Amino acid sequence: MRILGIDPGIAIAGFGFVDKVGSKLTPVQYGSIETEAGTAPEKRLLQIYEAAVALIEKYKPDAVAVEKLFFNRNVTTAFAVGQARGVIILAAAQRGLPVAEYTPLQVKQAVVGYGKAEKRQVQEMVRMFLKLSSVPKPDDVADALAVAICHAHSAVLQQKINEVSRK
Repeated sequence: MRILGIDPGIAIAGFGFVDKVGSKLTPVQYGSIETEAGTAPEKRLLQIYEAAVALIEKYKPDAVAVEKLFFNRNVTTAFAVGQARGVIILAAAQRGLPVAEYTPLQVKQAVVGYGKAEKRQVQEMVRMFLKLSSVPKPDDVADALAVAICHAHSAVLQQKINEVSRK
């Protein structure tokens, strides 16, 4: 299974493709979609959408996992991030991909085992899980890979639940 993890943002949206075969996770590609400050919001959203479409078409994920938006004190930022999430989810939905959403707490719990883990703990666990030589930068990229790892772990759990319920 190939999973696309997304840490949405209007300035920087992190992405990470991870292959899950059995219990093994392998990074395929990761990076960020960046838009320039001062650009009209609709143009930034179009850039994010087009980049998401291109990534999906190139790497052909089986599922997309997106970090859920948590309330931000800066409402303007929260709206912009929500819009970026929306165009990314739209790109996945138009291609018939299942989309899973995870809160930051769920991601931390899945990756570190503790829902209130610090950012650097999550980043180090991402590095270890994926056998990377260093923590991916910017932080949004490591966060996107963490979301993909979270989905990989959740997919295993859901599969076990389905197997038990069939018996």
